[in-house]
Amino acid sequence: MSAAAQPPAHADVLATPPVPVVHIAPPTRWWVLPLGELWEYRELLYFFVWRELKVRYKQTVIGAAWAVIQPFMTMLIFSLFFGALAHIPSNGLPYPVFYYSALLPWMYFAASLQNATGKIVENQNVITKVYFPRLLLPISSVISGLVDFAISFVMFVAIMAYYHVHSSWTMLMLPLFLLLAVLTALGVGLWLSGLNAIYRDVRYVVPFLVQFWMFASPVVYPSSLVSAKWPKWAWLYGLNPMAGVIEGFRWSLTGTGNPPSRMLLVSAAVVLAVLVSGLMYFQKMETTIADVV
Repeated sequence: MSAAAQPPAHADVLATPPVPVVHIAPPTRWWVLPLGELWEYRELLYFFVWRELKVRYKQTVIGAAWAVIQPFMTMLIFSLFFGALAHIPSNGLPYPVFYYSALLPWMYFAASLQNATGKIVENQNVITKVYFPRLLLPISSVISGLVDFAISFVMFVAIMAYYHVHSSWTMLMLPLFLLLAVLTALGVGLWLSGLNAIYRDVRYVVPFLVQFWMFASPVVYPSSLVSAKWPKWAWLYGLNPMAGVIEGFRWSLTGTGNPPSRMLLVSAAVVLAVLVSGLMYFQKMETTIADVV
């Protein structure tokens, strides 16, 4: 009886489908934002945000309560020295409400800026071994800061209830000013994170930059003081993007004062310029960032 015909030994090899080859190359057009690629790696972005939140409050006694304690204590200090002692105008608001409404966006901006600056250097081991859009790193710092913002916002609601300050329809404008704060933090954070990957001195400059920027913004004083002192140069004050954001927060949360119309337009234009230039610079840096980090 003859044996059944056997297929050649290399038949299984020939039947195996070819393995797809993915070519990873630096972007050739650094002025184009890879939105499709960012969407494909959205789960990795979620992981980065979750990891940052876990590391931030790991082995802490009170955990996320620090998001409330820091702005609350700063508000008490400002209310005592700049309010009770210096008698800085507060637009008719109680000093705690006046200062906390400004500290909400400022604390978020300052924390997001400092976290985004060191993201590339902190993740250099991952960057040099695994490919993913490096843009996810500073974006994760900006998004994770919104969790602290939400926690501290609950304290502000309690402060407003204590002082019987009622909000109005202007509260509907709050998402607009929050978006401006997010875009400002992202735009400046992209510049600083890219520069910090090349010049490690940047991380030492950032604390001084944040401190100077705070006093150049209407955190401890209303912007009306600047307009009254230098009326011809009031528009120049709007070049500070956080000036329009902070004044917008005060107006939308409390409904007092005039809406920052002209200042807001100037600040929005500056935010857009900083964001676009930051994205272009970061995209250009991404082509060589793994070699210099």
